[in-house]
Amino acid sequence: MAVIHHTTLKPTKLELLAAWLPSRPWYRGAAEPELTKAGGFRLDDPKGAVGIEFMVVTDASGAQPVAYLVPLAYRGAPLEGAEHALVGTMEHGVLGQRWAYDGCHDPVLVARLAALIEGRAQAQDQNVSDTPAQRVVVSHTGEGSLSTDFTVTDDREGTALTTPQGPVLRLHRALQPAAGGLFAAPRGAIGHVAGSWEAPDGSRAHGAFAVLHGGSRA
Repeated sequence: MAVIHHTTLKPTKLELLAAWLPSRPWYRGAAEPELTKAGGFRLDDPKGAVGIEFMVVTDASGAQPVAYLVPLAYRGAPLEGAEHALVGTMEHGVLGQRWAYDGCHDPVLVARLAALIEGRAQAQDQNVSDTPAQRVVVSHTGEGSLSTDFTVTDDREGTALTTPQGPVLRLHRALQPAAGGLFAAPRGAIGHVAGSWEAPDGSRAHGAFAVLHGGSRA
């Protein structure tokens, strides 16, 4: 079970993301983001080696604030072959040096995300140890296990994780609040992860974090 350490980070997660986000094709803000933490959840690595966090940050640098979903994998050593996915390194007050990766390129995070969608894992509170995340909603209507042999593609709209068998897991990077606060999976979806985050006015916004499509859709 993941343990949340309330300690110092140098640089902070928001400082790392402020330097990294402008390099992403789905980022819509200014060259210098103005970030605040807005929500998210965690997943447990059964082996306890990788920290897994799905962070939502709000950027106020553009004409309108935009909330972004950023899956992060935290490791105690570099992940071989994932240099292109490195967000940055930081010094953790308890665990020492940590390497933070774009989680879409980390096999442990991807496997746990698939387990979440299939109902084999439970979303955990972002800030409290051993506590389920109450606002994360998951569905899966597909048959069989979801392959985690993904090809990862970033574009203007987000990140597509495509399997050789056809299903595509699309992560919504720039989050869109659902109309009326109720998210409905789009036609053709065979699974999804939805949740909530804090809007700039202090209210709760609700929307899709990831949608699993049954066909070869990117």
